[in-house]
Amino acid sequence: MKVKLECHEANHICDKNQYQEASFWQKVKLTFHLAYCRACRTYTANNTKLTKTMKSPKVHTVSQDEKNALKEKLARELQS
Repeated sequence: MKVKLECHEANHICDKNQYQEASFWQKVKLTFHLAYCRACRTYTANNTKLTKTMKSPKVHTVSQDEKNALKEKLARELQS
């Protein structure tokens, strides 16, 4: 069994792990790779942040009344 991973393989496993599709051995190999590869640790950290952001977005939308008011204001500004 090959334990050492190349970076592109580690990134692929990281992506699979994000969606809970990585096997136990893939996770073990990824952990060893991350122990010595700074670039892949950064990739994994960014991937983790992205996953957390997508699971709990803090997006605030405006109400329909506010949208209509903005449209009217824009229309008035464009006519001036």
